[in-house]
Amino acid sequence: MKIALAQLNYHIGNFELNTTRIISAIQKAKTEKADLIVFAELAVGGYPAKDLLRNKRFLALCDENLQKIVAVSQGISCIIGAPVPNHDPEGKALYNSAVYIEDGKIKNICKKSLLPDYDVFDEYRYFEPNRHVSCIDIKGEKVALTICEDLWDDDASNSYVGDLMDELRKEKPTLIVNIAASPFSYVHFESRINVLKRNVIKAGCPLVYVNQIGAHADIIFDGRSLALDRMGNLLCQLEGFREDFQIVDTDQAMSVNNQENEPDSEIALIHQALLLGLRDYFRKSGFKKAVLGLSGGLDSAIVAALACEALGPENVLAVLMPSMYSSDHSLKDALDLVGNTGCKHLIIPIKDVATSFDNTLSEAFSGYPADLTEENIQARIRGTLLMAISNKFGNILLNTSNKSEAAVGYGTLYGDMAGSLSVIGDVYKTQAYSLAKYINREREIIPINTIVKPPSAELRPDQKDSDSLPPYDILDSILYQLIELEKPASEIINAGFQETTVQRVSNLLNNAEFKRYQCPPILRVSPKAFGSGRVMPLVAKYPF
Repeated sequence: MKIALAQLNYHIGNFELNTTRIISAIQKAKTEKADLIVFAELAVGGYPAKDLLRNKRFLALCDENLQKIVAVSQGISCIIGAPVPNHDPEGKALYNSAVYIEDGKIKNICKKSLLPDYDVFDEYRYFEPNRHVSCIDIKGEKVALTICEDLWDDDASNSYVGDLMDELRKEKPTLIVNIAASPFSYVHFESRINVLKRNVIKAGCPLVYVNQIGAHADIIFDGRSLALDRMGNLLCQLEGFREDFQIVDTDQAMSVNNQENEPDSEIALIHQALLLGLRDYFRKSGFKKAVLGLSGGLDSAIVAALACEALGPENVLAVLMPSMYSSDHSLKDALDLVGNTGCKHLIIPIKDVATSFDNTLSEAFSGYPADLTEENIQARIRGTLLMAISNKFGNILLNTSNKSEAAVGYGTLYGDMAGSLSVIGDVYKTQAYSLAKYINREREIIPINTIVKPPSAELRPDQKDSDSLPPYDILDSILYQLIELEKPASEIINAGFQETTVQRVSNLLNNAEFKRYQCPPILRVSPKAFGSGRVMPLVAKYPF
């Protein structure tokens, strides 16, 4: 069977755009004589639509546009993801469904059984799980039509149908089709491939997998749709992080495109994901221009470089706000980056503003020595100035904090934590160094001095991050185990880390939850990002 894989970038709720693209892909598949075209999970309406799935008008538009797609599917078969009503009043109102269309008619609807409720997912909030599975006939093929997680849970402990694929394999399918909305993380692709290959080998039949591509603020889809032959060999793989369209013949034992490409490095993938996240956040929100504070440090330099690459340097305004503690080389490093990228810039010194704050507060603070309060005032002055520029010129403020800082609360609320989007809030400081070097892979964009100098907030004389935090290689290793691996502190200590350091880092992580609750949305690139993927109580006693 000749099958078209249509990997599209959907805009949640933008039915006119989405349906136009879907119909265009169907027409292309017809022109290229495909028997079947496959789209991603919940392509009609976009994913994740969240509480829009409770909106009657949204659901009505999903149905209207599904009927438009059905109407243009004369002469071809089509599989597309859509929310479908559940008419049983005892269950949730919707099914997450794969709709099979043939010659302009809906012939079958397969419903998702394994609904994820972990990390960024909360599908049980909206969908009823399917309790009955069966293969369907598509042009003489017996097809196991599944949706994302339906292939992922071998023991299916949370399934109403036992091991879903065991049930489908009893019918001896000749083809597996899986439509997905599987988010990107830099460790996810290998496990995804292994799951798909395992199902192919167990069933002894080819597989077609179509994933979403695109970003929706705190979630990024990488695409990389693919087809495997019955031996688990790669027939084709679509591009990552962009729209793509390919036709594969599943009757072929092998294909000229069956050689698996050398996988991209972790940092290269993070780079692609962040660029897509930035572009889609601005494009889908209708924004054009960005502003950020450029300090001469590593994190703001990375965000500026990414923004220039994603949006164009003409759409990026870097604001340099030196204080009395800013070093001459920081200002030079920032100006060098402006020159290297070609972005616009402003220089607004904050010494006089900070002095005015000191004078205004002198009576209230009489008898108290200068401390962290005065440092935070400087950060809040910068945040206020940046928001003023955002308001005046319509530039969207990008936050430049990294994951290490966000984890331990090394940031100032309403100061350097301000912004509409946190670009590298899921990138540890140690990863940031690698990312900076990757950005410089062809030419120097981020000044070398920015990369090699000791990191500092420059809010007091000779300040260094190491004054307040463990070395970043140790800090990030402990944080990764606490956050991504969800290990208790005792287990990390038993692995050889110093007890006092682990306990301190754990306490900082727990105590900073109230700050992270007020952070801007973060571009998710790791298996466990702050935000909807890691939900912790604001008021709790952490006994570990």
